[in-house]
Amino acid sequence: MKPFNIIISGGGTGGHIYPAIAIANEIKLRYPDANFLFVGAKDKMEMEKVPQAGYAIKGLWISGIQRKNISKNFNFPLKLLSSLWKANAIIKRFKPDIAIGTGGFASGPTLIMASLKNIPTLIQEQNSFPGITNKLLGKSTSKICVAYDDLERFFPSEKIIKTGNPVRQDLLDIHTKISEGIGFFTTDVKQKTILILGGSLGARKINELIASHLEFFKTQNVQVIWQCGKLYFDEYKHYNSENHVQVHQFINRMDLAYAASDIIISRAGASSVSELCIVGKPVIFIPSPNVAEDHQTKNAKFIVEKHGALLLKESELDTFTIVFETLLKDKGKQEQLAENIKELALPSATTDIVNEVEKLLKK
Repeated sequence: MKPFNIIISGGGTGGHIYPAIAIANEIKLRYPDANFLFVGAKDKMEMEKVPQAGYAIKGLWISGIQRKNISKNFNFPLKLLSSLWKANAIIKRFKPDIAIGTGGFASGPTLIMASLKNIPTLIQEQNSFPGITNKLLGKSTSKICVAYDDLERFFPSEKIIKTGNPVRQDLLDIHTKISEGIGFFTTDVKQKTILILGGSLGARKINELIASHLEFFKTQNVQVIWQCGKLYFDEYKHYNSENHVQVHQFINRMDLAYAASDIIISRAGASSVSELCIVGKPVIFIPSPNVAEDHQTKNAKFIVEKHGALLLKESELDTFTIVFETLLKDKGKQEQLAENIKELALPSATTDIVNEVEKLLKK
């Protein structure tokens, strides 16, 4: 039997890229001789992150529709036509047995052209509220793997499989890595540790909040592991001189960061939410209001409604001190949040998604 050719398309943010890489890695484990080709958007982070993971990638000239600045959409029809044409050429040359989309602008043209050629397609929707691309693709795709309930509002119910979102496999046993994490980040076991995560690019509002509360954390006997993002590192790196603060541009050993922390403050991107369910620590979500359909708030609310986390909107950050101090002093609340969020974890998501990929390949 000839080796399978697998096209995977998704990107724009880490939340679309890392699931795509996780799916590719699992397929590679099962089919070591399979050929892989990723398709991304030319100027986005996938063009760097995918080759780092050991996979080839082609870039399309594509971007999303700008809702806030309509004048920036002038080029959109041209970009779309160009991307459909290039995606068609890529598919013609590569001859994929399946096309997998994990969201983001580039997955639209790629999966549209694959569907038109009767190539099986699968999309993986990470959020509780799908983006435009996946909503459009849902009509023609073969299977839709989702992480939340009630997505029949957006997709044909007979195509939906609830799998959860792929997460890093090294998070599945972080409870065994607590002392390694403490050693790695040289944190003091006599103090509580908070971990700050603003998403793959960092978050200005969260960074400003943390910078203005460093003295408060000190008075509360709290140490801070702070991933501020590469866009903001130069602005905040001087805080590394403070004993109770470590500022990181990017944390490569997220498993050890989670293991070393007692409380986590995070954006509510789909991948982050799925990881935090598996990690099972008390979380304060501060969703980004600047994303399509406000999906981060919807992701966070899903967890909060199950009593698995606290939610603080950007418009409510003036109450942060009260919210944080109340949680810090209430051990029972911390344990309840940790227990409840852990119950929402779907740790076998990657395996379950690739099981669906296999079914389509065997057809």
